[in-house]
Formats: sequence, structure tokens, C-alpha cells
Amino acid sequence: MTESGKPILYSYFRSSCSWRVRIALALKGIDYETVPINLIKDGGQQFSKDFQALNPMKQVPALKIDGITIHQSLAIIEYLEETRPTPRLLPQDPKKRASVRMISDLIAGGIQPLQNLSVLKQVREEMQLTWAQNAITSGFNALEQILQSTAGIYCVGDEVTMADLCLVPQVANAERFKVDLTPYPTISSINKRLLVLEAFQVSHPCRQPDTPTELRA
Repeated sequence: MTESGKPILYSYFRSSCSWRVRIALALKGIDYETVPINLIKDGGQQFSKDFQALNPMKQVPALKIDGITIHQSLAIIEYLEETRPTPRLLPQDPKKRASVRMISDLIAGGIQPLQNLSVLKQVREEMQLTWAQNAITSGFNALEQILQSTAGIYCVGDEVTMADLCLVPQVANAERFKVDLTPYPTISSINKRLLVLEAFQVSHPCRQPDTPTELRA
């Protein structure tokens, strides 16, 4: 927490994991300060001794709040949900809650890490785009099928949940890696409905303190 009592989010504008948390903070109306961690500059500021002391995994996001520091986006969102439960991001119904967590884990554990910067660095440069596209396509093939049985207006029913916070940043990654979204009409339609919501707009990578001028909107 800052001297003003605000939580501090260590974030990178383009990080999809950071974006998930920014959406949650916006939805819950939590005022916070951003400390940008540039994952590219100086070989990656996440590898600095200061940041490694904050998060030994050397990843964003990290959130300082209520006297503790939390790493991992889903753990952060679950903490915010438990301590600041309005608006609700996990349904009361246990079956729907399980669906939300299943979809969130599918994206956060089964798609995003496979196309993340740290993994792509291990792949030959000329193969990186194909690698990322294959990782996203494989995951989206499963996700599209799942959403056909869980979705209402959003990923699970008609209320925004943690699953939606994971979906939108992953679709943005898919677009950045030039994945054809035509085979995924359910994913695409949910994404479009979410992007018009204020919390998803103010948290967008093009509107962050560390967004480069040429990428601002």
C-alpha cells in the first residue's frame, strides 16, 4: 500500500495476466496506483533484484494490498473477491462457480503460458508466430466447445465473471498473433459484448500509464 493507502499494482501494459487484474480492480471500483514493469526494456525489468525480491517468479502482475503482496492473477482476483465481494465475480451457484474456475484455468494455465514471452524466447525466431498460433488455436478449439454449453451473454450465464476477465486478454493475444477467429463465433461474440463495458475499456492495454505513445487510443 502507498502512503495514501492505495493498493499498488506492478503491471505491464501488454501483459494479459496484468490486464485480468486491472479489469477486476475496475469492476470492483478499487482505486490503485500502477508501477510499470517493462518486460522488454533493459533485458526485462522483472529480472531486477528489487522486483525479484517482490516476486521470486519474476512475473507480473503483483499486487500490494492490505499489507500483503500477492502474485498470480487468479489468486489476486480470488482475494479481491473474498475481501471485496461486490460486484460478484464468482457465481453463488457451485456448479456455475466450477465452470468459471474451469474456464479461467483453461485460459490461464492451458493457453496463455504456452504463447507467453518467456516460452517464445525458447523457440527459434522464425517459428515463434506459428508456435503461438498453434497454442492459441488448440486452446480455443476446446474453449469454443465448452462455452457453447456454459455461455449466456457472457462466458458463464449473464453476469460478468472471472472467466470473462481471462477471455478478453486472451482474444487480444490471439489477434496480436494473427489467429483466424472465424471458427470461434461464441468466443468472438462474448468478447465483443465485454469490450463495450467500461471496466474493460479503462483497463485496456492502449490506455495504461506505460502504453507507448504510438499504441495509445
